[in-house]
Amino acid sequence: MDKRITIVEDNSKIREGFAAVIENTDGYRVCGQYGNCEAALKNLHVDLPDLVLMDIDLPGIDGIEGTLRIKKLYKDCIVLIITVLEDSDKVFRSLCAGAGGYIVKNSDTHDIIKSIAEALTGGAPMSLHIAKMVVQSFARAQDSPLSGREQEVLRGIAEGKSYSKIALDLFISKETVRSHIKNIYQKLAVNSKAEALKVAGHNKWFRG
Repeated sequence: MDKRITIVEDNSKIREGFAAVIENTDGYRVCGQYGNCEAALKNLHVDLPDLVLMDIDLPGIDGIEGTLRIKKLYKDCIVLIITVLEDSDKVFRSLCAGAGGYIVKNSDTHDIIKSIAEALTGGAPMSLHIAKMVVQSFARAQDSPLSGREQEVLRGIAEGKSYSKIALDLFISKETVRSHIKNIYQKLAVNSKAEALKVAGHNKWFRG
């Protein structure tokens, strides 16, 4: 059965562009296209999307509030933010509202479909640049299960550093880095770097 996707974007050309890419990809179907969040929310019970592509800047209810409302109504619905603004505060608030990742508006067709597929299989698509901004926005909470060193390793991952570079910066061995990453995955109950960043972000465990 095709995955149902709703697009919420006030720029009609961008909205239609995303729709064309999705409709021309096997396994996906556009079940709704809207220029504002109010209309999308009104028809959510009819469209029943598996995934919503949500513009972060919308007239009326913005993408952050829209994400929050969708997740309250349908917790299993995935919301993927589409944005041109690499604004750490908005990215931070979108993630806290329940967004599952991000697509940059000028992404090519391959990257758009790759991000959607990643989100639908439990991943958290986001560029390294956005991930770095998100991680740097987070204050480490007292209830974080990560140690200080594990936090430093995770920050290195968010910044796109190799295991060797992280080891060099922290004056530890590459194997110790691998051990820390294994512990991070176990503590956060995740299986990928993107998922680890998403969990840490959602719980506000960092501020750089």
